[in-house]
Amino acid sequence: MTDGLSEKQQGILQFLEDFIAEHDYPPSIRDIQHGCDISSTSVVDYNLKRLEERGFIRRDREVSRAIELLTPHGERRRRTVPVPLLGKIAAGSPIPTPPDTLTPGAYDETIELTEEQTGGRTNIFALRVEGTSMIDALINDGDIVVLEATHSCDDGEMVAVWLRDENETTLKKFFHEGERIRLQPMNATMGPIYTRAANVEVQGRVVTAIRSL
Repeated sequence: MTDGLSEKQQGILQFLEDFIAEHDYPPSIRDIQHGCDISSTSVVDYNLKRLEERGFIRRDREVSRAIELLTPHGERRRRTVPVPLLGKIAAGSPIPTPPDTLTPGAYDETIELTEEQTGGRTNIFALRVEGTSMIDALINDGDIVVLEATHSCDDGEMVAVWLRDENETTLKKFFHEGERIRLQPMNATMGPIYTRAANVEVQGRVVTAIRSL
């Protein structure tokens, strides 16, 4: 993808990617000069022009820090974030809801999602669905659900819950009904689960689902 770029231009492009990923905004010309150990801002500007001509970036010279990374098709490159995939949502053990300080060693796999998919949330994790209890909500066996870690929810929200007495996890829609909770599958062939509120621990609220092909 970077064929034909000079070593300096490749270094600048990598610096742009790393800087934007870390700070969530583009670097200034002087940031690039210092970060890439370039002799002057004019040299930076020259190489940015070459990157722009090749379609790697887009610049607005009237605005400070206005550098956008582009895809090979000339579209604005979407920033992606790694989301821990913590296994399957099925009976057997509680979901290991990740704390804000969850480290990569605490899980085996991650998936890359755009910020549009995560809604800008940071306390998120993913689980692979087993079964067809939510098929009418277009969530099928093998799909991945992305959840926001939380211990509370509103009626009608789709959540992952831990059922203490049954020692299992389940993905359902959540409803308060007096002193009990109704966990509603989205499958016309399955009935709801009714249980006492003390038996239910909400562990995550569904943000989005990714279909398995």
